[in-house]
Amino acid sequence: MMRPSKAVATSVILAASVLLPSAAQAYVGPGAGLSLLSALWGIIAAIGIALFFVLMWPIRRMMRRRKERLSSSSSEPTSPTQSQAQQVQHEESQARRSSDSHSPPSS
Repeated sequence: MMRPSKAVATSVILAASVLLPSAAQAYVGPGAGLSLLSALWGIIAAIGIALFFVLMWPIRRMMRRRKERLSSSSSEPTSPTQSQAQQVQHEESQARRSSDSHSPPSS
């Protein structure tokens, strides 16, 4: 049977060899570094583009609403018959949309 001092010394040596780092004796070529850099640039670009589109969305929405408001205010009807004709066209387009959505698909 082992004496306690010998067992302690063996466990300390075993723990030190497992826990303390040693030289890896390995070569990491330039290809690994280049692939790591390209993956990093890809992730950074994806995050940047996502942030750009998230930040631009409310701005684009505001620009569209302003354009619609300007186009609707500049095309005000000059006579009541034009406004009635526009209203009829609008109702017809809505009726067409609702009938298209409820019609069965043709095969």
